[in-house]
Amino acid sequence: MRIEKTDTRARKWEFLKEATGEDATSKALDCAADYYLRMWGDTTAVPKGKLAELMTAAQNRGSLTPEEIAEILDTDELPVRCEVSVSVGRQ
Repeated sequence: MRIEKTDTRARKWEFLKEATGEDATSKALDCAADYYLRMWGDTTAVPKGKLAELMTAAQNRGSLTPEEIAEILDTDELPVRCEVSVSVGRQ
């Protein structure tokens, strides 16, 4: 398969390599495709995506904490963590 390299695509691929930390365009594209499939779902490989899981959890529980959202959206391709810091008064 060949993909025509336009200026716009070349910029997107560079941004994608930067975002994924991959040196090769093919690896960055693979990472982005894996992430998209994992988030969206509705495929043979991933029947229920993370976004559907997040919406279902919100509907069932009424609300979610940032920690719960991070736990649902966390993937190998784009790790999601939540750190909460509370401060009162002078620092």
